[in-house]
Amino acid sequence: MQNLKRKIINDPIYGFITIDDPLHFEIINHSWYQRLRRIYQMALAQMVYPGAVHTRLHHSLGAYHLISLAINELKHKNIEITAEEETAAKAAILLHDIGHGPFSHALENILVPGVHHETIGLQIMHRLNDEFNGKLSTAISIFTNQYHKQFLHQLISGQLDVDRMDYLSRDSFFTGVSEGVIGYDRILKMLTVHEGQLMIEEKGLYSVEKFLVARRQMYWQVYLHKTVLAAEKMIVKIIERAREIYIHNADLKLNATLDYFFEDFYEMNDKALEKFCLLDDYDVMFAVKKWSNHSDKILSVLCKSLLNRNLYKCRLQTNPFEETEIEEKRKQLALKMNISFKETRYFIFTGEAMNTTYTLKDERINIISKSGIFRDVSEVDDPLIHKTLSMPVKKFYICQLL
Repeated sequence: MQNLKRKIINDPIYGFITIDDPLHFEIINHSWYQRLRRIYQMALAQMVYPGAVHTRLHHSLGAYHLISLAINELKHKNIEITAEEETAAKAAILLHDIGHGPFSHALENILVPGVHHETIGLQIMHRLNDEFNGKLSTAISIFTNQYHKQFLHQLISGQLDVDRMDYLSRDSFFTGVSEGVIGYDRILKMLTVHEGQLMIEEKGLYSVEKFLVARRQMYWQVYLHKTVLAAEKMIVKIIERAREIYIHNADLKLNATLDYFFEDFYEMNDKALEKFCLLDDYDVMFAVKKWSNHSDKILSVLCKSLLNRNLYKCRLQTNPFEETEIEEKRKQLALKMNISFKETRYFIFTGEAMNTTYTLKDERINIISKSGIFRDVSEVDDPLIHKTLSMPVKKFYICQLL
């Protein structure tokens, strides 16, 4: 009998994570997957929570561990999952974030304009599938919700998927924010399948509610914290300014992969994809350090401010800001800095942040009773989900520097 290769990874959240499938080793060892080591899971949240330096690779492996537990639980409940399906589902979760670029959501559609990370991720999966001689075909089918067993897709992408379970647990751990702690182990034990759909046994209702409450609290306390928002808007403004002056400034060029996305990028073709898969947080931060001494006043001020954590002063409120007040501040700043009124948008600007914890229009979380009757979590007797967590919360912000 042939000995199977087996690797154990020590994870600070779950303890030991076991990997024992040849396809999963191929994925993990690929340079495009290893790039995730160099992309922070929480972008610039470390500016507020210094411990938040975990990476997309950490998160990917954690989600892999959780889907392994989920599949084992479903198999114990006599849900038919073949060995091929199990391998494919685990491969899909390993690759679910492969399309993220530098600083993840913070620079989404900014560094690579008009292309969502999931679109890039799917292109990467197809390229890897060609390289792996079709071994990822089922994984891609599950990831895109084309596979006939829909519950496998729901484990990867849904309102209660292993992706969210891991990032809440992991982000809570590394930030030290206890409000994000969830009972992922109990939720996994309560998973079942009914009529091809992933569901939660009725006795797991309160664990699901805790999960949704934790998600809302993490968004407003961590992900959309005003200083985290300020830091991420600053990296956005840096890239926007660099792109604006790039064509007219030869000394802005880095002779690196980053240049391609300022100069030659038009669509995410094969060449662009290969360039993208060389990019990570380090490329952007190297550029920020170099640009901090650039002759363009706006770019250099923004870069130095980010490096020295002299961030925008950010204020959140429930009502929009007065346009006349903002315009007056911009006029004063233009005079003070000797820049045009138009250029003051890099130092004073407004926007809005919105989060909905449980979207009723999206894929539902179904709670099933012992008698086989199932309802959406928002329709159970306890009205918490329907009345509170399904309501969108919008806040308006103003960011100002100097």
